[in-house]
Amino acid sequence: MPTTRIVELTTDCFYRDGDDAYLTIDRNPVLLPPRLAVLIEKQIASPSCRTSVLQQPHDGTPGFLFPGRPPSRPRRADTVHSYMRKHGLPGISARNTAMVEAITDLPPIVVSDLFGMHPHTAYAWAQYAQNSWAEYLEASQATQ
Repeated sequence: MPTTRIVELTTDCFYRDGDDAYLTIDRNPVLLPPRLAVLIEKQIASPSCRTSVLQQPHDGTPGFLFPGRPPSRPRRADTVHSYMRKHGLPGISARNTAMVEAITDLPPIVVSDLFGMHPHTAYAWAQYAQNSWAEYLEASQATQ
């Protein structure tokens, strides 16, 4: 997930089910690594905005997981990216690796729907991974 989308996450996206922690992204719960779950819990418990003027509203609406200044806006993506690196969480390299793995296992249109990206972008990733799925499409059409 790009950092620009991470900063848009709200606190209600995070939940625990027993020992497992999840982050709901586009209605899909994603199991979090324990180390990341602990960091997110700490962030929710003690957001960076501590002054009464800058605190998030208490009107029942979820606040941003990474509130900015003012808290009604998310923190900047480059700041969150630095925060992730500081805590040993990989950014773009891990995202690219995950994308290549997904695109080699699934057709580009499925990856497009799954990750919410344009089909042309998913197809470009498939070409980058040298996995066009042409053989799969030919075989599936031959069996119909």
